[in-house]
Amino acid sequence: MKNYSAILLFAGVLTAFASCKKSYLDEKPYSSYTPLTVTDSLGMEASAIGLYNLETGILTYSGAQGWPSVWQVGTDVANATAQQQGIEVPYYNYSALAPQDDAAKYIWGKYYAMINNANIIIDNAENPSNTKLGSVGKKQVEAEAKFFRAYAYNNLVTLFGKVPLTDHALTVPKINFTRASLDDLNALIASDLNYAVTNLADLNAGTAKTNAQGKQVGRANKYMAMQLLAEAYLRMGKNDLAEQQAQAIINSGKFSLIKARYGVRAGGAGDYYSDMFVYGNQRRAQGNAEAIWVLEQENSSVVVGGNVDNAQQRRVWGAAYYQIPGMLPCDSLGGRSIGRLRLSNWVLYGLYPQGDIRNSQYNIKRQYYYNDPKYPALLGKPVPFAGADTLFRICPSTTKWGAFDPNDTFGYAMIKDFIMMRLGETYLLLAEAQFKQGKTADAATSINVLRTRANAPQVTAAQMTLDFILDERARELIGEENRRQTLMRTGTLVDRATRLNSNDAVHPTTGLAAKNLLLPIPLSEIQLNKDAVLEQNPGY
Repeated sequence: MKNYSAILLFAGVLTAFASCKKSYLDEKPYSSYTPLTVTDSLGMEASAIGLYNLETGILTYSGAQGWPSVWQVGTDVANATAQQQGIEVPYYNYSALAPQDDAAKYIWGKYYAMINNANIIIDNAENPSNTKLGSVGKKQVEAEAKFFRAYAYNNLVTLFGKVPLTDHALTVPKINFTRASLDDLNALIASDLNYAVTNLADLNAGTAKTNAQGKQVGRANKYMAMQLLAEAYLRMGKNDLAEQQAQAIINSGKFSLIKARYGVRAGGAGDYYSDMFVYGNQRRAQGNAEAIWVLEQENSSVVVGGNVDNAQQRRVWGAAYYQIPGMLPCDSLGGRSIGRLRLSNWVLYGLYPQGDIRNSQYNIKRQYYYNDPKYPALLGKPVPFAGADTLFRICPSTTKWGAFDPNDTFGYAMIKDFIMMRLGETYLLLAEAQFKQGKTADAATSINVLRTRANAPQVTAAQMTLDFILDERARELIGEENRRQTLMRTGTLVDRATRLNSNDAVHPTTGLAAKNLLLPIPLSEIQLNKDAVLEQNPGY
């Protein structure tokens, strides 16, 4: 957040008169650290919206176009292809993952920017001298800021372990950070989220466009805080509390799993599961009754400022079929993609049971047909799978990010919304919490809710293991969840990536070790922190 002073220049007599007064010439510059304008409803509202903008900037970052791959390749679900961009290399070739890593540095800086901006809002909301907002308004904006502060800290702790804790805005540069204890960090996260659960907006019934406070439904609601709190409690080992939060979401009656066709393609090709990810169907207000948090985006070709950067998810996840002579980018194939990653063989050939709708042709594209009229002899015929083409040009891929934008036929930027939280994941968090308490029958029941929706075979209590639940997360959330972060949170990255996906033909996973359950603390942060020791994670 940046606030700049404005210097008004007056001509003629006024300027001459004022020039005699030294005070007129004394500028009062407000640095990027200054929170002075965040005192009234307009300042608070603009600052709160800025938190969404920061998260959008993280997800749509295009300065390194392999950014989405960082969180998927070198895990159990995906591999880098010959089309890799570069930033993802240390995340399958783990011997190259070092304190100078660009991805770790980027995410560290962005989350701390989010924390400081949230702290500015919180400090001003809690300031008793600030009388420009009523108590209700203060609690609402403070709850929104605390949700984002907890979101940033929970991600940082998952990725880096112990990190510096700042619960007040920085108004001057600070160079003596130390790493806080996990107990202190977890206490702040839990406190912030419980406050958010109590004070954030409820949701109106159905798919109304506004929440119970009359704001756009895309703004923070209490169920977002519950879902994040359930995940945080699982990381902390407080499984009973995690179960309570997940059950509260399910029992609220505000959400339901998508089980019937709906929306803009209800009468066209597809199925009810794929409908959730169609552009124009993703938001609660568009009929997605499963949506808990959707980070809404607008096509910047139509709405000025509708997006922060140029999201690369479609280009990363989709196949580069356009490179095959006889193939043209089109909407039914998800537009133009590059295939910077490929789903692992384990996902493609070993994950889904027969009949699982999540593996239908509308959800994982496995067959391509020539569609370019310039090649009449090929038109309509299947593209053969041959050689290296199958590794990124016509490789099977998830359709979740596909969308053709006629304003961007080259396909540079993805314009879809980000489904950050939905009810499908709530059931998975519930099952994990139940399993970790030894409630295997309850865990199986929770998993079977999803498998019933997916037309997959039912499972029993005897089948409940953490590995099975993580398998089910992949089936349900492939392409949506930050898979690396999930495996780091559950401590399973090394085992699952090595056991299920270490022998890729192009870029095998190598050098993965226990130290990689945490990322390296960025070297630049350690070097700038000259007045205290910011310890590095072990092994780096």
